[in-house]
Amino acid sequence: MIHPSLASRLRSPLPLRPLCLVGLALLCNAASPALAQDTSRIARVTVYPGSATVERVAKVAAGARSLTLACLPASLDVQSLQINPDPAVRVGEFNVLTEDRDVAAGCASPLDGRIRELDDQIAGVKAEASALQLVDGYLRSVANTGAAPNEAPAARASSSGASPTPAQITATAEVLRKSGQDSFARAHQLQRKQESLELALKPLVAERDRVASQRARVVSVTINLATEREAELRLSYQVRGPGWQPSYRATLDANKSTVLIERQALVAQNSGEDWAGVQLTLSTGQPGRATQGQLPRPWWLNVAPPPQGPATPSPAMAMAPAPAPAIASLSRSRSAADEAMPTFDVSALDKGFATEFAVPQRITVPSSGQRVTLALGSHTAPATLITRTAPAMEEAAYVVAQIAQPSGVWPAGPAGLYRDGAFVGTGRIDFGAPSAGTPAGSTSLSFGRDELVTVRAEPVQDLTGSSGFTGSRVERKTRRAYSVENRHKAAITLQVLHASPVSRNEKIEVESSYQPQPAETTWNRSPGTVAWQQPVTAGTTAQFSAEHTIRYPKDVELLERQ
Repeated sequence: MIHPSLASRLRSPLPLRPLCLVGLALLCNAASPALAQDTSRIARVTVYPGSATVERVAKVAAGARSLTLACLPASLDVQSLQINPDPAVRVGEFNVLTEDRDVAAGCASPLDGRIRELDDQIAGVKAEASALQLVDGYLRSVANTGAAPNEAPAARASSSGASPTPAQITATAEVLRKSGQDSFARAHQLQRKQESLELALKPLVAERDRVASQRARVVSVTINLATEREAELRLSYQVRGPGWQPSYRATLDANKSTVLIERQALVAQNSGEDWAGVQLTLSTGQPGRATQGQLPRPWWLNVAPPPQGPATPSPAMAMAPAPAPAIASLSRSRSAADEAMPTFDVSALDKGFATEFAVPQRITVPSSGQRVTLALGSHTAPATLITRTAPAMEEAAYVVAQIAQPSGVWPAGPAGLYRDGAFVGTGRIDFGAPSAGTPAGSTSLSFGRDELVTVRAEPVQDLTGSSGFTGSRVERKTRRAYSVENRHKAAITLQVLHASPVSRNEKIEVESSYQPQPAETTWNRSPGTVAWQQPVTAGTTAQFSAEHTIRYPKDVELLERQ
């Protein structure tokens, strides 16, 4: 039988409070003043393909004589440093110091804070789980003895002298069942929460260990100055590694003959400092590229000297000194750092100007290499729709939209393709490299198969015989015929592609005839690629045929590739 006071305690949940570690609190309190000393913050970042310009803003107290901005990334380009103070600040010389992160005061990895936070949460979950184990053990002891462990002996004796009534047994069993059920359910929730926290902690620890294995370095900039009153100072610098990759979403409206192009950008960086709540600008410019093109080298001619036998290297040459260990070590460290930085295969058109995208809201990009997707607006472009087919290769037709390049710079990037509100596949937008059959400065996107166009290729007719007065030449005739039916309710612009034979030897003669006459015989600047292009009205069928006569000597073995 359970004491009434015990029953009331079982009905109310036990107050489980997370443990407070005194030593951890002292460490946090001791670190606060060190963090408060650095008042600078990242206000603006301009991201280029492969680099970024970071602008920090620091408050300068009245009467200050120097300012130190510490824990800057090691990929900082010292030559790109720019200091822009308020009028109340006069700036003198500045010093740049590069040192290992583990010996720099207050320059812990930006991942350490998130790792410490997750560790604290896991410790709190484990503490609550341990408390639930105590509750479970207590309930088991109550269920076994039938009384509270701290119940007085007199009460225990009086309770043992009288048999519990059925109502008391039922009430006790219900209280134990409900308390045990809540305890087990909470323990299961805590186990799931701990697994989720450990899963989130694992990549952070791996990234921190990777950076630590490279002996990550940090940069501090000390500026000598004179300040009349409280003001602000802005420090901008270039860092290598961050970048953005363009991507697009193209939606075809066949009724209006337009394509809606939505710009997107994938931004990532592992420079060593988080960009938290910054004003982000994406630029297609490339500051790291050469500022001057290559010049022609002199083209000279001379008479080659007579060949000489291999010369035996002198002892002095054989005993050439090896490079200094310090230089080799520095080279290896730089190579490892460059390999660790993310790279983006983005190219901008050389138009002399860059297109910039200013993100209206403030953006946070962590230094863990995590990709952040941003929307950069949309553009509706008029399109020329063509139904393209190559019957000899496949008896199917595809919808192709040709788009002229809009104003501005459009870097090449992948595109998700949508037609009639449905996803049809992926393509690539690249106005710098024209697609097949499109003029310069434009591109074409294929939006999938046109099921309302029926394509048929007749069997190939191939005849071989002899020609010439003595029958010394082989004459081969080949005929191909195609039919395309338009089952749309409106007319379409049909393009049929066909490959005709091309001779690469004067001994081989090729004679071709077409019905009807094709629009191009060197489509896409490819000799031998024939293109018919014509409108086909609704409900009609278009016929196309090509006949080729090939003549060559009998003693010649014909090499053919299709």
